[in-house]
Amino acid sequence: MSKADKRNKFLAVFERIREELIDHMKSEKMPEDAVTWFNENLIYNVPGGKLNRGISVVDTVAILLNRPLTDDEYFKAALLGWCIELLQAFFLVSDDMMDGSISRRGQPCWYRVHDVKGLGKVHNVAINDSFMLEGAIYHLLKTHFRRESYYVDLLELFQDVTYKTEMGQLVDLITAPEDNIDIRKYNLDKHTFIVRYKTAFYSFYLSVALAMRMCGVPDVYELNGKTIEPYKEADRILIPMGEFFQVQDDYLDYHGTEEEIGKIGTDIIDGKCSWCVCTALAYGTEAQKQLLYENYGKKGADQAVREQAVKDMYNDEQGLNIPKRYEEYQKKAVAEINAMIDQVPEPGAHEVVKGDRLRRDAFRAFLSKITDRKA
Repeated sequence: MSKADKRNKFLAVFERIREELIDHMKSEKMPEDAVTWFNENLIYNVPGGKLNRGISVVDTVAILLNRPLTDDEYFKAALLGWCIELLQAFFLVSDDMMDGSISRRGQPCWYRVHDVKGLGKVHNVAINDSFMLEGAIYHLLKTHFRRESYYVDLLELFQDVTYKTEMGQLVDLITAPEDNIDIRKYNLDKHTFIVRYKTAFYSFYLSVALAMRMCGVPDVYELNGKTIEPYKEADRILIPMGEFFQVQDDYLDYHGTEEEIGKIGTDIIDGKCSWCVCTALAYGTEAQKQLLYENYGKKGADQAVREQAVKDMYNDEQGLNIPKRYEEYQKKAVAEINAMIDQVPEPGAHEVVKGDRLRRDAFRAFLSKITDRKA
């Protein structure tokens, strides 16, 4: 199946889920304008991204089972995938408000939409809209999984990962408060903590862990005389993978165009604790650091000039050369992650595959989706 066909099949499940959520709203006797608003919230915010997180649940289930999925298996795996996409939408809608972002996925951020089907502008209603996107996750899990033995495991995964992501967001927000940015507090260790909590758990670990629960992978099992803790193995590989992904994101924010990445990069103007600035602070000269202190995160009439001064310093091939440093980082990170994947114990070729054992291809498939990405 081509990438486009795989995406379209996955999107078809969203339509089924969207209709189910709207029917639930109607069954609650919600007013027609509220139903229309929620429908637009879902359409605008949930299906527009690359969908890697959601589709990876389906891919991982198929890898673990090592066979084509039945229609019911596909739907359940895809539904779990869409629950991650709902979680992503919840985070992004609220994050864009906190950051005062302008665009997302090539369109205005939801809170900046001026009119929703003649019902008025979104503005602060987006706060409640983000809550409803999160609430939809638990409604869907209850409807489709409450009779499954792993139902509580699914609930705990979503709750734990959501909480960890919010911890990361907290550290990010207080490290770089919009009204009092002090980049002297930034360093690569703090950046690592933020991205592991804010991005890696929900963008990487969650997809694979949900698939593992659906396939019946236990917390502990014996393999070739060794005790395997598969969820710890998954954490060991996927959290560094998520860190690598966020470093890519930070790099693309400064180096990519709006056409390439689907948004206007604002990390420099917003004063974000980005890998790029942390690297510049770690390896820059005193003069280069002074340029950052004077220009990084400085908003105002001349912010575009200040932003360009930082970019020029990043791009200086005789100086910091952030593109070269990123290229070196990427090669090293991919090599280290592949080495960790190679250490995962897995069943031999002669053993019957039931889906309840970890497989290296689950991690390789995820890594292949993000290596050398441009957006």
